[in-house]
Amino acid sequence: MNKIIERLSFQEKVGFSVGDTASNLFFQTFVLYLLYFYTDIFGLPSAVAGTMFLVTRIWDAVNDPIMGMIADRTKTRWGKFRPYILWLAIPFGVIGAFMFITPEFGTTGKVVYAYITYTLMMMIYTAINVPYSALMGVITSNSLERTEVSSFRFVAAYVGLLIVTGTTETLVEFFGKGDPQVGWQWTMACFSLLAIILFMITYFTTKERVEPPKEQQTDFKKDGKDLFANLPWLLIAGATVFQLTYIVVRASTMPYYIKYFVQEHSVNILGTNIELSVSYFLTSGAIATLIGAIMTKWFTKIFDKKNTYGGFLAISALSCFGFFLLEPGDVIGIYAVNIFSSFFLGPVSVLQWAMYTDCADYGEWKFGRRATGLIMSASLFALKLGVAIGGAITGWVLAYYGFVANQDQTLESLSGIVLLIGVYTAVIGVLGAILIVFYPLNNTKMIEIENDLLKRREDSGTLVINEV
Repeated sequence: MNKIIERLSFQEKVGFSVGDTASNLFFQTFVLYLLYFYTDIFGLPSAVAGTMFLVTRIWDAVNDPIMGMIADRTKTRWGKFRPYILWLAIPFGVIGAFMFITPEFGTTGKVVYAYITYTLMMMIYTAINVPYSALMGVITSNSLERTEVSSFRFVAAYVGLLIVTGTTETLVEFFGKGDPQVGWQWTMACFSLLAIILFMITYFTTKERVEPPKEQQTDFKKDGKDLFANLPWLLIAGATVFQLTYIVVRASTMPYYIKYFVQEHSVNILGTNIELSVSYFLTSGAIATLIGAIMTKWFTKIFDKKNTYGGFLAISALSCFGFFLLEPGDVIGIYAVNIFSSFFLGPVSVLQWAMYTDCADYGEWKFGRRATGLIMSASLFALKLGVAIGGAITGWVLAYYGFVANQDQTLESLSGIVLLIGVYTAVIGVLGAILIVFYPLNNTKMIEIENDLLKRREDSGTLVINEV
């Protein structure tokens, strides 16, 4: 029988994790700034942008699981999932940069350009991130080790968040010299180059070790049936939709909240301009989120993965109600709510992907078949569906309350902004937390599943020795 060494090297954990820094240079830009970019920089109506976020998900409904099934059936001497990171890193960066080019078209031309570039970016995002996410499920068979890898991954993800919140506005101002359209183009070109380099590091520092059962046969229909019979996956996928809807509504409303509600009716935060005030506000939350992510392992040892995810999501969401209660001049209170809410959000995203890899183990344990790529692609679809719904809700609500970019806002539009960040967010986040109450895979159950699978793999010879 093969013997497996369960611990991964520090180098491999870091090398794997920086792939999420690469992804988050764009993902966090989409969450925090994309709606703002489309309305205030590119000149699209907010309702049009919101609708676009939702419509493009129709193709993703097909694209995501197809990519997962393709990855599961890929066989190369470099593995199933790693080659896609190498092949698609450059297209990812190039298409991402093109999203933020602002051609001088009329409104119809701008809408068409935005639809094409955004749809292409979501496709390439799927094509590289499905294999990347699935890679975490096959670099080690140890559930607790994967939780630690997930912690590394999301510390790196939040480093990406810090880069976005801490440098975007400054770089736009530096490159644009008063022209934000030029500034955004060059800023995202820099992010694109960095993303390509980081994905290459991931490819060259990681290794795949867990293989499907030898007797497993290719069967698309069976894979799909197993996925929808996987109760833990259904629950965490549902929670992910609410979680990401909450995150996107909260995050994408923040620039509007600071620019139009706080700054327009109070002294400038830290005595600086509007753009840097938004940057400071977002960065303070990002730092708090990073600290929470770093402490994830400690929290899960005390509360279990399931309880930490559900409880912390509920606390983070409910605390946003403070934004609804505070006045524009309560700057310290506004910062405090943001930092508190962001801290509790940190472990949630860390645990989300660790729980998905547990669902892949559960599927193999329950049904005798492993479909890591399909599990992660379907999970990525849940994530992007939440992003789409969150963006759509934000755009539609802003339009409903009469928001018009770069103008003094009416009391009605200000009310819509405050309701978005302070009430809608709280309700959406709590709904996601409620779903996790029914999630059955606690730490004790995963130890049982892991031991059983280890024995099966050793008996069948499908374990790959960790040589680090």
